[in-house]
Amino acid sequence: MKPIVALCLSTLALTTAATGAQAQSGEIRLAQGYDQYGDVAEVYVDESGRRVVIDSTGRIIAIEEPRRERFRERRARFGERGGAIIDAPPPPGVTLEGRVDFGPRSADPYADDGYDRERDYGPDPVYRDEPRYDGPIEAAPLPDAGSEPRREAELPPVQGPDYPPAGTADTQTSVDDLLTDPGAAGTAPAEGRTITESDPAPPVEAPKGKNAEAEIAALQILLDRAGMSPGVIDGRMGSNVNKAVAAYEEKFGRSLPTGDAKALAEELDATGGPAITTYEITAEDVAGPYVAAIPSDYGEKAQLPEMSFERVSERLAERFHMDEEFLRKINPGADFNRQGTRIKVAATGENVKGEVAKIIADKGREQVRAYAADGSLIAAYPSTIGSSDTPSPSGVVQVNRIAFDPNYTYNPKVNFKQGSNDKVLTIPPGPNGPVGTIWIALSKPTYGIHGTPEPSKIGKTNSHGCVRLTNWDATELAKMVKAGVTVEFAE
Repeated sequence: MKPIVALCLSTLALTTAATGAQAQSGEIRLAQGYDQYGDVAEVYVDESGRRVVIDSTGRIIAIEEPRRERFRERRARFGERGGAIIDAPPPPGVTLEGRVDFGPRSADPYADDGYDRERDYGPDPVYRDEPRYDGPIEAAPLPDAGSEPRREAELPPVQGPDYPPAGTADTQTSVDDLLTDPGAAGTAPAEGRTITESDPAPPVEAPKGKNAEAEIAALQILLDRAGMSPGVIDGRMGSNVNKAVAAYEEKFGRSLPTGDAKALAEELDATGGPAITTYEITAEDVAGPYVAAIPSDYGEKAQLPEMSFERVSERLAERFHMDEEFLRKINPGADFNRQGTRIKVAATGENVKGEVAKIIADKGREQVRAYAADGSLIAAYPSTIGSSDTPSPSGVVQVNRIAFDPNYTYNPKVNFKQGSNDKVLTIPPGPNGPVGTIWIALSKPTYGIHGTPEPSKIGKTNSHGCVRLTNWDATELAKMVKAGVTVEFAE
């Protein structure tokens, strides 16, 4: 034990000698009563710049790594000002200096604030040596209350070549139009604006009560079975349901008891049974193929191998003619990515069959109706028909050809310009392609009847001049038409 004691005493003697030498040079920092470590008698800085803490018995109880030289510089500047602390508005011409992100932690605003830059920022000198203040801050008095008019928070006015100045009477223009309309910048036509039908179908009585959503979905399924498509089945009333009911009455010559749940149940029993059935997710459903995400830029779309679905729930929603959100809603907690999961889906039945001789594209009602040679209505579909910027054709044209799972050729010199894409692009086929899974080419160049990657927007937002249907409605129609069938655009 004696050699160890001697070594400790020798080390303490050397340390004390070093302390005395540095104290004479003025580089030693003493802090009597320093209480962070308990019974502390003295704190000094050794020859390596470390802070050494000694208790009352002479034991070294802590060694702290050196702080940054910047603290010494700040302390020196503080000393040059005579240690003055300004705690009041400064006199004219005086500039305050200091950090703006934190207030001083002690009476000395340039004291070591406890931050270890090596610890907080790592060894990177770019961050390690950055100052903790943003430079001089000039003092300025606050304005007197009421000296300036009060301003309310508001969005900037929407202006531009397609938008009237703020304050005019055009109530159809809104911030939503600017956000959803790629033509607002003047480089693309106005697609995506909400449709206002000039000849809407009369509203029908809606189911009421706590089961209204389920009964509306049942009504939509009944209409879908009859070939009078309501678009996506989503349990909501609206113009697509109204126009489907009107078409149903035209086809069958009788009204549909839309507000009578019992009568609707009887209609469902007569056309295939209950509105909802059970489906078990298969290995093929889970396997896909799927893509992680469909980009909005056409140049990026053209680089994908296929415009596939993104999710199993999206695939199944399209198969059963449903809004994806509604499918998930009626199957809470369902794991769509697991084979064997049993879910509830719409029992839509078989596609309508027939030979279509004439198609009416009703612009005022945003609906496509398919007629037989004898003039009887075979099917009707909600549609998106053109826009004010790129209107659909007028008069009578013909079907030229039908393509299933088509590529899409983008040509900015012939059609619209999308983003910064100024070259011809070929976008691969798939349900999420710009024209969906069907292209029915018309005799007017560049125009056609086609599908969509966004079925929930059909009949609700404008398109780039063509006639857009849901993929399942476009497929049903494509199987009933052939080249030469007339298409009349009704105003």
